[in-house]
Amino acid sequence: MEFLGNLFTHYNYTTTDIRKTIQNETTEIRSHQSGFNVSIENTPGENIPLPAGSPFNDWKEARRFAGPLPFTFTYNPSKKTVLIIEGVRENWKPAPVKVNEYHFSWLDKLNPGAPILASAFIIKDIPYYWKKGKTEKWKE
Repeated sequence: MEFLGNLFTHYNYTTTDIRKTIQNETTEIRSHQSGFNVSIENTPGENIPLPAGSPFNDWKEARRFAGPLPFTFTYNPSKKTVLIIEGVRENWKPAPVKVNEYHFSWLDKLNPGAPILASAFIIKDIPYYWKKGKTEKWKE
């Protein structure tokens, strides 16, 4: 199965090649163009151990950090205004998943040392949308 996926970076929309392959108990998602590969177990659940070295004590704690923040902001220095956009999601139930292996080429470019996988979740069928943005004056 092959399809185009979307990447959003500082509100600049672009597309990339994404290939998703499901075999037996494993799903692999990769992009040659964007330089990433992730392999996960197909059986999510609370009984999966957290990744080795995770800073979280349990999945409940990790889940608090799963997903987009409720608001996103951008600052316009010439007008001294802030654009505030609220994301709305429903039925948010991230399910823990075991990651077998992963590689993201952009991490190589950052050279952060040895990054540690803290947690991983599968999120499906989430009604999600952005409310119309509001512009406010920056208060110094």
